[in-house]
Amino acid sequence: MPPTPGPRYEALLELLRTADTVWQTSRVFFARWDLSPSQFNLLNLLADQAAGRSQSELSRALIMHRSNATGLVDRLEQRGLVRRTESAQDRRAWRVVLTPAGRRLLARILPRYHEAAEAVGDFIEAAEARALIHTLRQLGDRARQLAPRYARSRA
Repeated sequence: MPPTPGPRYEALLELLRTADTVWQTSRVFFARWDLSPSQFNLLNLLADQAAGRSQSELSRALIMHRSNATGLVDRLEQRGLVRRTESAQDRRAWRVVLTPAGRRLLARILPRYHEAAEAVGDFIEAAEARALIHTLRQLGDRARQLAPRYARSRA
């Protein structure tokens, strides 16, 4: 008989449930601008990048396959929020940059987004929030460390 899961297992499940709830809520939040959370994240990643980013850089930062990032860029480009430019370093590569329309849209969204993000956690004291950030980073680091072990193991 397998061992009974302990509180760490329950905490991990609750973290995953919470992440899913926050993701689904963000879908509702961004719908008023006809954006998905991933599209917003892509725009936000470009906000302080005057030279833009490559699609490979975007896919890594968004933690998604490059083909999915390409689809996001395609849809945002059709709306005039981003554009592709040739890379000065590699003529085979493209850089994705925000357009003026993309910057204006992001400037409208960000204050409301920051306000909503603060409201979600307004019951957490600042020191608790910093401790939570530290704990979550440790969990992520530990998961990355353990991933190779589980990739090699057989059932």
